[in-house]
Amino acid sequence: MTAITADQVKKLRETTGAGIMDCKKALEEAQGNFETAIEILRKKGHKMAAARQERDAKEGAVFAAVQSGEGHLVLLSCETDFVAKNEEFKAFGQKIANAALHNHISGAEELPSLSIDGVSLKDSLADLTAKIGEKMEVSRWARIEGEYVTAYIHLGGRIGVLVALGGTEGVSSDVLEEVGQNIAMQIAALRPVSVDRQSVPHELLEKEKEIAREQARAEGKPEAILEKIAVGKLEKFFKEVVLLEQEYFKDSQKSVGQYLKSISPKLSVLGFVRIQVGGK
Repeated sequence: MTAITADQVKKLRETTGAGIMDCKKALEEAQGNFETAIEILRKKGHKMAAARQERDAKEGAVFAAVQSGEGHLVLLSCETDFVAKNEEFKAFGQKIANAALHNHISGAEELPSLSIDGVSLKDSLADLTAKIGEKMEVSRWARIEGEYVTAYIHLGGRIGVLVALGGTEGVSSDVLEEVGQNIAMQIAALRPVSVDRQSVPHELLEKEKEIAREQARAEGKPEAILEKIAVGKLEKFFKEVVLLEQEYFKDSQKSVGQYLKSISPKLSVLGFVRIQVGGK
């Protein structure tokens, strides 16, 4: 058997982050070949990741990367809040978001092959799982495009928001950034489901109408007017869930739509994405 030195073990440990005994055993198995030892540890990482698949990864953090009208959000999940606050975990999550932006990915199926420091995301996740000892996965990813895109990260990564603005001609980049951040904070706090009422999912509208009908029926209202009552109650519902109709959080005298028009008549929200740790 090839004699393994302490310096070899130290170098492998510094390179991979694996434990001393794991590094020693990998080097012995590889007969001192450094690259082979790395591959052995990587395969072990995959095994460790597979062994953890039944565990819940309900903690984590959201990371954002934005440039030139394109933005990406990534939710990197783990098992504990302690790991979510780990600097290596946070740096890794940001690298994923940056790589998604750099490669302009357009589908989640492209994530596993993303290159993170020359290693695929799939392998990098396995390596970090082996090193940190918790299940880790990219549980959500989102992309948005627009004339101007901004990102907002809330509560240290618990919530991430992307906002795409349109009608930006004649509005300075500083003003657009301020507006984008204000709208993103609105979305983070008040959780709208759509930009305008036309975009509210039909299933959600029908559910709200049915609730309103049942409430009116329980109050003894005639069946003939239940639908009219339900439609009327939707107006309040729209003000709660439609972004442009919500009360603007910095000025209760304005809706979000009115706030936008006060900046520029043509300024609009093209779309938004909101991702929350442990939520939808």
